[in-house]
Amino acid sequence: MNVWVFAEETNGAPAPVALELLTKARQLGGDLSAVLLGGSGEAVAELGQYGAATVLTITPADGALPAAAAAAALAARAEAESPDVILFGLTYTDRDVAGRLSARLGRPVLSNATDIRVDDGTVVVSNEIFGGTQIVDTAVRADAPAIVIAKAKAFPAEPGGEQTPSVEAVAVPDVGHAGAGTITAVHVEASEGPKLEEAAVVVAGGRGLGAAEKFSLVEDLAAKLGAATGATRAVVDAGWVPYAKQVGQTGKTVKPNVYIACGVSGAMQHLVGMKDSGTIIAINKDPDAPIFDVADLGIVGDVHQVMPKLIEALG
Repeated sequence: MNVWVFAEETNGAPAPVALELLTKARQLGGDLSAVLLGGSGEAVAELGQYGAATVLTITPADGALPAAAAAAALAARAEAESPDVILFGLTYTDRDVAGRLSARLGRPVLSNATDIRVDDGTVVVSNEIFGGTQIVDTAVRADAPAIVIAKAKAFPAEPGGEQTPSVEAVAVPDVGHAGAGTITAVHVEASEGPKLEEAAVVVAGGRGLGAAEKFSLVEDLAAKLGAATGATRAVVDAGWVPYAKQVGQTGKTVKPNVYIACGVSGAMQHLVGMKDSGTIIAINKDPDAPIFDVADLGIVGDVHQVMPKLIEALG
């Protein structure tokens, strides 16, 4: 089995989802390579720590949107070497490259994967449907490579198979008009505390908070716990907090050790993004709220009364 993992470099490090995919790819066995959109020595070394024996680097032109060039370079290399599987994460760049690669190679894409395995030489991909209540296994019958996009947090990121990978730059072809898009500005959103996707504890607020100013209860509780803050789609749609804080099917998938849902009803769209958390604690005044179906601990009560007491108790 020859598996390639796509990795986008940001601030000198590979994206966390790439490390998760490398961890899973080691379990599939065989040859393991990383395709790095970037090329710093630090990123290459980290990919080696997670098992990549070879790192193929792709460096688009300065200021250009990278997906078109990356897909063209990757397609040419894949046609020459015929990997069995190419894994991508569920990020904007990964999905852009995977879609373009699919068109160039004439191969289907299986997305939202929660598991990948090989049965008698056939790649089988699992994904959730109906809000995570059912699992579908899909056997890839198309010619290699199988192109798979996996959900974030589907696999733990664990170093292993540490080695110093060989590095090879992949030629980037001219893609003409497809590569004409340019980056005119980059804006980094200011944030405090741990990143939502990486936090060990997440405190999330829902529409039950009642008003934008009441989201401060979530922020105050999170500060006491050293936690990240999250929100439901209804909250971000209402403009109470930025979309970067949205947890759910159309937001971010999180898997913290502790997830505290405050005034969150538990719509399926939200549950998909947090139901695999270690311990789920729910605060809601409706005893029949769906969030209690997935919660390990539940408090039936008004968040405006319960949360100030929790904040006070935490000193």
